[in-house]
Amino acid sequence: MTGEPRIGDVFGEMLRDALAVSTGIGPRPLAGGRLPRPVIEIIERDDGLVNGAPAAHYLDPPQDWQPHDHRAVDRVRGATLDVGVGGGRIALLLQERGVPVTGLDTSAGALQVCRRRGVRDLVHATVDEYAGASGRRYDTFLLLGNNLGLIEGRERAPVFLAALAAMARPGAQVIAHGTDPYGTRDPVHTSYHENNRRRGRLGGQLRLRLRYRELGTQWFDYLVCSPGELAELVHGSPWQLADVDDRDAPYYLATLRLTG
Repeated sequence: MTGEPRIGDVFGEMLRDALAVSTGIGPRPLAGGRLPRPVIEIIERDDGLVNGAPAAHYLDPPQDWQPHDHRAVDRVRGATLDVGVGGGRIALLLQERGVPVTGLDTSAGALQVCRRRGVRDLVHATVDEYAGASGRRYDTFLLLGNNLGLIEGRERAPVFLAALAAMARPGAQVIAHGTDPYGTRDPVHTSYHENNRRRGRLGGQLRLRLRYRELGTQWFDYLVCSPGELAELVHGSPWQLADVDDRDAPYYLATLRLTG
């Protein structure tokens, strides 16, 4: 016994159980051996902070979405790549609207959940892997569910944005959901921001791992940044920051457009 989690497909296992609890179909974790146990995603930060949130929202139908999700899907046009498709909630609505959509995820279990829910076109890969092998081109790239964080930080951003551009048709757009982290006065977070800056990182550049039951992920970077920081990260890339919709601040939708 090491006290450390076993490395595995945390997201896939969690979504599988969340789907089983919501549908009553398939094995699911039980409390006291009888009642379905809520499926909780545990997020552990490298300074020791631990947060938990119900995983059911990854399966939410459109009537339970946040307003910015609806505004994001209303901006979609043409062939669409849903990066970090998760439980498939966005892809399913786009399919219903007749939009050709591909769901991309690194979690094999998440893709299995998507298939069970009816998402038709799915790819198991990173953005870089898919850009290098697929030959397919898209008009819209979605980074919803706070998946702007996949940019990770200054070092990763140019590579990530170039991979999207390699799959982009002329005039393509990226629609990304982000969160401005700097409105808080909570010293747990403000001190983390300051410590990051002392190390040459962006203030909201999180170092995380996910936990579910006995499983854990490897540690990874996930970026929570302000619109101003995003503009700096995009500068010099094949994209330009065309619009920021912050009506649901601190959450915002950023629209990037392909230059040239």
